[in-house]
Amino acid sequence: MSYEHTETLAPLAPAANQLRKGALGAGAVTFFVISAAAPLVAIAGGAPLGMLLGNGAGMPGAYGITMLILLLFAVGYCALARHVTNAGAFYAFAARGLGGMAGGASSMIALVGYNTMQIGLYGMFGAAAQGLFQQVGISLPWWAYAYIAMASISVLGYRQVDLSAKVLTLLVAAEYLCVLVLDVAIIAKGGDSGLSAAPFAPSHVFSGSPSIGLVFAFACFVGFEATTIYGEEAKDPKRTIPLATYFSVLLIGGFYMVSSWALVNAEGVSKLAGYLGGLPDPTRFLFNMADRYVGHWLSLTMSVLFVTSVYAGLLAFHNSVARYFFAMGREGLLPGHFGKTHDEHQSPHTGSVAQTVIAAIVVAVFVLTKQDPVLALFSWLTNVGALGVITLMAIASFAVPAFFARNKKMSDGVFSSYIAPIGAGVLLVVVLYNIVINFALLTGASSFLSYSLTGLILAGAVIGLGLSWRLRVADPVRYASIGHEKI
Repeated sequence: MSYEHTETLAPLAPAANQLRKGALGAGAVTFFVISAAAPLVAIAGGAPLGMLLGNGAGMPGAYGITMLILLLFAVGYCALARHVTNAGAFYAFAARGLGGMAGGASSMIALVGYNTMQIGLYGMFGAAAQGLFQQVGISLPWWAYAYIAMASISVLGYRQVDLSAKVLTLLVAAEYLCVLVLDVAIIAKGGDSGLSAAPFAPSHVFSGSPSIGLVFAFACFVGFEATTIYGEEAKDPKRTIPLATYFSVLLIGGFYMVSSWALVNAEGVSKLAGYLGGLPDPTRFLFNMADRYVGHWLSLTMSVLFVTSVYAGLLAFHNSVARYFFAMGREGLLPGHFGKTHDEHQSPHTGSVAQTVIAAIVVAVFVLTKQDPVLALFSWLTNVGALGVITLMAIASFAVPAFFARNKKMSDGVFSSYIAPIGAGVLLVVVLYNIVINFALLTGASSFLSYSLTGLILAGAVIGLGLSWRLRVADPVRYASIGHEKI
């Protein structure tokens, strides 16, 4: 079936069975994706771990390199987003560029990746909330806090999308404000021994284990790519989604670079490695600097916002998973009830419920087997999630030139349609290689378990291929419509 014929296929879902159109502006979409990136968690956890295990004082430079790669990725990603508006996002892109089989494989990689990312965050949330409430004399097991958060997220995910957006806007704005207060204080006081640009010098950026630093930097950005998931609910998606994507990369990247640079200078470039190595918990670095440069009130506020930051990430990833369930059900890859929206809220409520049930079961398994919420649940699953999302980004990058090669009249130019996405795809494959070979170090798990965890992404791809093959045999016309416009 030719592209020209399939392009005219009408949406399979009836007009009444659609996501809530026009509910989100560029600002709301941006807050969804930067909350998924959990900026405070990244600065408190990802940055010091990247410094300790990766390239030390050169971590700000690693963030800069990552931002440049993701901006290159965004060029092709946004070029295709102007022609494909579908809640299936990554798998829709893969289907339109590389065919329905690639779309099916990508759909299950997305479900595995975003589910594991979301569920893993419950471990961090539970542990952080437990520590916070113990300070005021409330002692509950970590999993109690995880299930309380899960219950509230299930309500927000079930209801209208703009309600979730309002919650996230408040939480994320508070995170940024607190870290920026610390940044300004460090800069104003000249750090430990004067402000230095050394963290951006090649001698520091490529010192130690730069590939590990780069992997940690990429993990801190996971979530920004979800802008296209909200295309069907955005106001003027052809403009809103590209704008939100570029703005998210620049805002997150700039925030990470400045804040990590300030932290390096707060302790001093020459003293940083020794200081981090002496901390029983490297994630205390940010809070210790807040105590030193501003006062205990800021570190206490950050402790509260750290919990809400994880919560914001949980809510954002929950919404992403629900929309993938919806898109796959609508297009026949999953049972049809997943592809129906709520009569009143126009939300992907079935996918929302399914995600909550899966999360409840997986967390229960970790509780019953007495696994550590951070070292096991969080570390293992969020790294699987990061691996899945970066895999999807690489696939999407190669899907862009394939799409424009068949649809030359739609091309936005050689650079945006071919050079940028191919370059980004190659660089993302290099990042993927470094994640896989260093997975045991990233997760703290045994080699056997680490490779078993990475196998979840491969298993998802195989299942997705099976689903798309089944649809291709049972309903060729519907199979040909995978990834097409849904607005």
